[in-house]
Amino acid sequence: MTAENSGETNIVAEGFVRQELSANLARLWRYGFVLSRERDAADDLVQQTCLRALERAHQFEEGSRFDHWLLSILHSIWLNEVRARKVRQGQGIVDAEQTLSFDGAETVERKMAAQDVLRRVQALPDAQRETVFLAYVEGMSYREVADILAIPVGTVMSRLAAARLKLAEGR
Repeated sequence: MTAENSGETNIVAEGFVRQELSANLARLWRYGFVLSRERDAADDLVQQTCLRALERAHQFEEGSRFDHWLLSILHSIWLNEVRARKVRQGQGIVDAEQTLSFDGAETVERKMAAQDVLRRVQALPDAQRETVFLAYVEGMSYREVADILAIPVGTVMSRLAAARLKLAEGR
C-alpha cells in the first residue's frame, strides 16, 4: 500500500467512524454516566471517546462490532481518569429521585421499588456496577462484557453473581 492509498484509507475510516458515532452517542453517555455517576463527567467521557475514536479510526477492525469498540475506548478512558484523579468510591453519587422519572400513571409503590433498586445498584462496588450495567441494561453477553472490560468471562460471571447476592440482601 502506498502512502497515498494509506491516506485515502484513513479518510474512509474516519468517515465511517463519524457516521457511526452519532448512532452510539446515547449508549456511550449511559455507560459514561454509570461509570462516573455524574452528568458532566459522562459528557466529558463521551467527548473524549469520540475524539479518540476519530484519532484512531484506522485501528477499527472491519467486521467487528463498532459499539463494542467505542465502549472499550470509553472504559479505558475512565480507568485512566480514575487512576489520574484518584477518585474515591462514593464520590458524585446521583440521587435516585433525580435519575428516575415517571409519568403520572405510575403507582407510588412502583416508584419506590425502582428507587430502591437504583440505590442498591449505585451502592455496588464499581466493578460490579459496570458489569451489571453492560450485562443487564445493555443486554450484552458475558463474552461481550468480558471483551469490553478486558477480563475473563469467569470474572464477569463472578461479579454478576456477587451483585445479585448484594441486591437480594436488601429485599
